[in-house]
Amino acid sequence: MTVPPEELRSAADFPPTTREQWSELALGVLRKSGVEAGSPEEALASVTYDGVTIAPLYDASDLPDDPGLPGAAPYVRGARPEGGSWEVRQRHEVADPEAVLADLENGVTSLWLALEPEDLPRVLDRVHLELISITLDAGERTREAAEALFAVAGERGPGELAGNLGADPLRDPETAIDLARRCVADLPGLRAVVVDGTPYHDAGGSDAEELGCSVAAGVAALRILTGAGLTVDEAFGQLEFRYAATADQFLTIAKLRAARRLWARVAEVCGAAASGHGAGQRQHAVTGSAMMTARDPWVNMLRTTLACFAAGTGGADAVTVQPFDARLGLPDAFARRIARNTHALLVEEAGVARVIDPAGGSWYVERLTEELAEKAWEWFQEIERAGGMAAALESGLVAGRLAATWERRSENIAHRRDPITGVSEFPDLAERVPVRRAGPGRAGGVRYAQEFEALRDLADAQESRPKVFLATIGPVAAHTARTSFAANLFQSGGIAAVTGADPAVTAAAAAPGVDPGRIAAAFVASGAEVACLCSSDRLYGEHAEAVAAALRQAGARKVWLAGKGEFAGVDANLYAGCDALGVLRTTFDDLGVAR
Repeated sequence: MTVPPEELRSAADFPPTTREQWSELALGVLRKSGVEAGSPEEALASVTYDGVTIAPLYDASDLPDDPGLPGAAPYVRGARPEGGSWEVRQRHEVADPEAVLADLENGVTSLWLALEPEDLPRVLDRVHLELISITLDAGERTREAAEALFAVAGERGPGELAGNLGADPLRDPETAIDLARRCVADLPGLRAVVVDGTPYHDAGGSDAEELGCSVAAGVAALRILTGAGLTVDEAFGQLEFRYAATADQFLTIAKLRAARRLWARVAEVCGAAASGHGAGQRQHAVTGSAMMTARDPWVNMLRTTLACFAAGTGGADAVTVQPFDARLGLPDAFARRIARNTHALLVEEAGVARVIDPAGGSWYVERLTEELAEKAWEWFQEIERAGGMAAALESGLVAGRLAATWERRSENIAHRRDPITGVSEFPDLAERVPVRRAGPGRAGGVRYAQEFEALRDLADAQESRPKVFLATIGPVAAHTARTSFAANLFQSGGIAAVTGADPAVTAAAAAPGVDPGRIAAAFVASGAEVACLCSSDRLYGEHAEAVAAALRQAGARKVWLAGKGEFAGVDANLYAGCDALGVLRTTFDDLGVAR
């Protein structure tokens, strides 16, 4: 059927809708789903670890003040007026000249070298220093590494070095001051100082905590450099900030935008030139270490793609994508290639860099940026009242704050409210984890998956895999949902879940249905010692107690029930939001597996 053109309607022809109309419709749907709430905003909102409320809907009324334009204060929309792609910065922790060249020949434009100073000449032997930027990460040997880089550059003749020497004024002020003076005098393309926010993220901290700590550390660096004679503008121009980018793309976008806003405020208060070399914060975003998993490491490709997208969209000047196998040891050539190609796909195919500040104007992103900046500034001010970053670190203020956040985050991970795909959700017990050579690794930090992965390792180390029998009651339609839920939970700790439908069990006992005797026979045939009832609430009411009694009679050490409700013979329950780690640890204990 063809609709005459005069009957076609444009979007402008439809009557306008209001927020109140949406609220009424949403509330009706929620009530039909059994959710009782005064408003959909109340029912559907969530709260971040910083106490920022994420609303289910935003509109123009949520827009904060004008964020300005790219390249102009307060730099919310980016520090570069021309936009464009970010630097593709690859990290190298071992001296492998061939790996470095492979990166540079295939899209990498910046090197992040965490190497011994004596290895730098060999690694950089065939590298055209004038075409790339180099960031050093030598820790206590920063001065030696910088001198080695200067020597390599000096042997090549005239040419300008670009990048960062990686000095930390809080740890070694003398080296930071000396290198900053040299950069100001002779090497305008180089910065001397990295203000690294990733350790605060890797300690389990929140986004605002990472921001507040980085701003406080940046202010401490400014005080040290200006106290040694650098002008305010010179000191600002020597700093580069490093932040973690995560799979939470909106929080990452907002964090990088908020960071530039905060630093612009510091520059304003310090009297730095509004368009100076350092007023618009230079940012290096790194896909976060804490989110990376050793189990099902292929999912890390998805995590880092989201994080890289968010970092680019958020306006980072340089981005490092960690190889998907970073948790397993030294990344291989394939993993490094995938990391490089993540940038290429986002820039060349997805077109993320075609538009300056692609998230700009989003009601959600703009509001989230503003609220995150406010929380971070409050934390920064608390650090300043404590005497500054050095004093706050020494007193334990920072460590205590991060530990408290990690405790809350750990609780959510344990209850699977913060799911980890491939680990706490949808684990694959048959996976073959790639083997990698051991590498130096990055010291310290937590891993979100560490407790679940420790249990997986424990289960794998047993002569035979621990298992739990899922006692299905009734037809497939009645128990499938809870069978899948229970199996997923037990497998997240490396515990196999077997049912009466498994071939080895069916051969010894007919399909159990609702007959307690048959279910008990299937349990015995499975060889398990712990059982979990799986069915509908109605069938639980009719059969749970009888089945639990039969399982006890058949030798079950413990009987779980997938769902809520108390029944004689049932020891405990599994349900959405329960302490999954607690269930797993208890099951290991019940099975006699030493932890």
